[in-house]
Amino acid sequence: MRVERAQEILSRFPGLRILVAGDLMLDEFVWGDVSRISPEAPVPVVEVTGESFFAGGAANVARNLREMGARAAMAGVRGADAAGGRLAELLRAAGIDDSAVVASPDCPTIIKTRVIARHQQVVRIDREQRRRLSPEIEALVLARLAAQRDGWDAVIFSDYAKGFLTPSLVEGLCRLARHRIITVDPSPLNPLPWHGVTAVKPNLREARAAAGLLPDAPPEEAAARLLELWDTRMVLITMGEHGMLLLERGGQPYHTPTRAREVFDVSGAGDTAIAVFTLALAAGAAPAEAAELANHASGVAVGKLGTATVKPEELLDSVSRMA
Repeated sequence: MRVERAQEILSRFPGLRILVAGDLMLDEFVWGDVSRISPEAPVPVVEVTGESFFAGGAANVARNLREMGARAAMAGVRGADAAGGRLAELLRAAGIDDSAVVASPDCPTIIKTRVIARHQQVVRIDREQRRRLSPEIEALVLARLAAQRDGWDAVIFSDYAKGFLTPSLVEGLCRLARHRIITVDPSPLNPLPWHGVTAVKPNLREARAAAGLLPDAPPEEAAARLLELWDTRMVLITMGEHGMLLLERGGQPYHTPTRAREVFDVSGAGDTAIAVFTLALAAGAAPAEAAELANHASGVAVGKLGTATVKPEELLDSVSRMA
């Protein structure tokens, strides 16, 4: 991809408004140093030097949208607890519209705590309760979304299988977003019918499993099966160090090799990829161009620690180096 073309596409991002619907989480990072092993057990002793909090899960997709200059709105549920209050503050501080985020005392905020020492993740601690969305909250979310639907250029479903995305909520939101770009970052733990959406972005392991194929099946075969199974316009399969594979209905497979120079942390790279891919499509890019930009963006993201976002200038720098 030429740098000039990438600049042209990115220049349209600030005029776009994207809705992200999915599972919200609070990401906590505990930073520290390790100099000894505990006398109590064969584990490192981490001396804490600092803490950081970020809006995570589906909210990390919205953060990436904002970093790229687009406007972002969030639909989800958080707990009516201290962690949920902090999550709401983080969303608003990032300029993310949270008017369709419902606070529920029945859904404690999901917290993922990562302990990082010497640039390595030592352990991750998950505090979560998977609960299916109640009909009352689902109706409230859809009512709030109906009031703002005229402002969306695209919708992203970000599914972490924590209970927010139900078949009826997905169906209702797809009706509201008819004739718009709709993309999906799916979860194999929450198989949903994604019929009629623009694109679905599984990773290779998820794609093979969803297609009912063996673990070593060719990615092209998985993409072809999923295109029919999900009845979607295109499937984008992320393949780690092997890049990405895009298959459009009626087209030939398009493979873009990895653009990563160094891999420090894969946390959130998928969020970055779906955000940039969707933005590029909404900005008028061809699907192959959108896949290229998403691949460059995820390559930048894995070179950072934590659920990091990617800046437009970093994306352009990656494109220019590979041009």
